[in-house]
Amino acid sequence: MRPIRFAVFALAALVVLSLGFALIPAEKPAPAEPPFSERARAAAFSAALDLRAAGMQLASVGAADSTAVDPVVTLLTIQARALMPPSAASVTGAPTGPAGGPPQASPQAGASPASVAGPRNTAELVQALATSGTIRLRDAETADGGMARLLAGAGTAQLIAAGRLAAAAGVPAPQGTPGPDAEAPGTAAAASPCPSPSVQAMLSPAPSGTPASAPPASAPSVSAPSAKDSAAPGTAPGTRQALAAAVSAEQRAVYGYQAALPRLAPAEAGPASEFLGVHKDLAAAAAERLRAACGGPVPQQPGYVLDPGFLAAPAAGLGKLEATTLASYGDVVAVSQGQDRTWALAALRSAAGRALRWGADPGPVPGLLLDTGQLPALPAGTGLAPSPAAS
Repeated sequence: MRPIRFAVFALAALVVLSLGFALIPAEKPAPAEPPFSERARAAAFSAALDLRAAGMQLASVGAADSTAVDPVVTLLTIQARALMPPSAASVTGAPTGPAGGPPQASPQAGASPASVAGPRNTAELVQALATSGTIRLRDAETADGGMARLLAGAGTAQLIAAGRLAAAAGVPAPQGTPGPDAEAPGTAAAASPCPSPSVQAMLSPAPSGTPASAPPASAPSVSAPSAKDSAAPGTAPGTRQALAAAVSAEQRAVYGYQAALPRLAPAEAGPASEFLGVHKDLAAAAAERLRAACGGPVPQQPGYVLDPGFLAAPAAGLGKLEATTLASYGDVVAVSQGQDRTWALAALRSAAGRALRWGADPGPVPGLLLDTGQLPALPAGTGLAPSPAAS
């Protein structure tokens, strides 16, 4: 009898334990960390809001000249709208902008520059703008495609704004802000894995009617390249197309400077001559990278149609010409990786500095054609209060 009673108690205990385990809910897994690009976008959005609020605060209390700060606030407002996550944009009922997610800490730099301690004067605002711009450009080296282009343009524009604000306020400009003396990038292209021209000549079929010469006895046999071998390993066709467009843009810029030089005032001819050399170097560098990516050569056109009034106002025409090269380098940033992207980021900043030298506006996001009318509005109440992501 006792064994039966023991068995009954054991069965009852087993039932109770099983019911208890079934009723205890399992712990929810920790949410996955957002991708780097989303964290970089969220950090850029937070920084734009913080810097915007800081600029408005300084102008409202008279700690900064509103005429100098207002353009910076306008720029940061546009950038914040472009960087806004869809979750925030949906609150306003406006169209959504670039892809995003919930605001997170900066993936590389922690809190945004203005969230730790807001700028107390114009000089500190200048430094905070430059710091944010540098972080955005650094994040653009790693972010995905279109987000890299957006971050690169936002960072470049913030560095330009820092330089402009410093000049207007009479404070020193932070090192690295684009300006007339911005140097062209000098990163060398990687060694090309493509067949050399001599090997290509050996592989090319002889013209019709011409006997093909046999290779020397000591020459190693070379198999014909397949379609897979015709492109550099890891190089997407879009990268070759973007690099080819950059070569074309630089060739056009060289032509424009050559046409403008005889018509410029002596004070402007010196910088223009220097920039002409920069464009020749950029064209050669882009062509070298295109060859390293197994792209074909871009033929030099005999001439280009310049904008109406270019020869009558060559300085303004050069500014517009420089501004047109920004989109080409923005494309390279978006589709490339590694050294090609690093080179394109430097070229983008260099072009923005030259456009600024000739009085052209590189725009709120250089390298990206932005239709501000299609951007979502900032959420209601986004003003002098610190941004939600910074709190």
